[in-house]
Amino acid sequence: MYKMLANQRRRYTIHYLKEQDGTVPLGLLAEQVSAWEHDTSLDQITSNQRKAVYTALQQRHLPKLDDAGIVNFDKRAGTVEATDSLQTIDIYAEVVEEGEFPWSQYYLGLSTITLALMVAVWANAYPLAALPDIAWGIFCAVSFTVSAIVHVFVTREMKLGSTPEPPGKHGDQ
Repeated sequence: MYKMLANQRRRYTIHYLKEQDGTVPLGLLAEQVSAWEHDTSLDQITSNQRKAVYTALQQRHLPKLDDAGIVNFDKRAGTVEATDSLQTIDIYAEVVEEGEFPWSQYYLGLSTITLALMVAVWANAYPLAALPDIAWGIFCAVSFTVSAIVHVFVTREMKLGSTPEPPGKHGDQ
């Protein structure tokens, strides 16, 4: 799945298909993906932009998604449909804006700081020894709990197929 999500055009395709009911004409899919890629409306995309996306979807991306069982792609009919497996799974794309860092690195840093704090508390380092050990344990647990709550709310917007525009739009990659 990670390999499928590594490509933005496939993420856009999955996002679009998760919002649709039934079979989608390849031409409509290509128009929407092209509009997202060029950050424009459907009526503003050029025929060259649409054709480039159409060709890439038809020749590379949709066959890969079909082989992975994510979509049913009928090349002869020029149609695409999300499979049951795609509709029943939640796909999150971690979008990291410029100047930010991924949640995985945040939790690694928080874990490292917490571990160092607990070692210092165990060693009765000044001024940490002024508070009881349980207070520092509670502080660490609350830090992770608050972080997890914030993470849940932030990642709701990163779920493919849950918002009108896919995650990663407007330079959020």
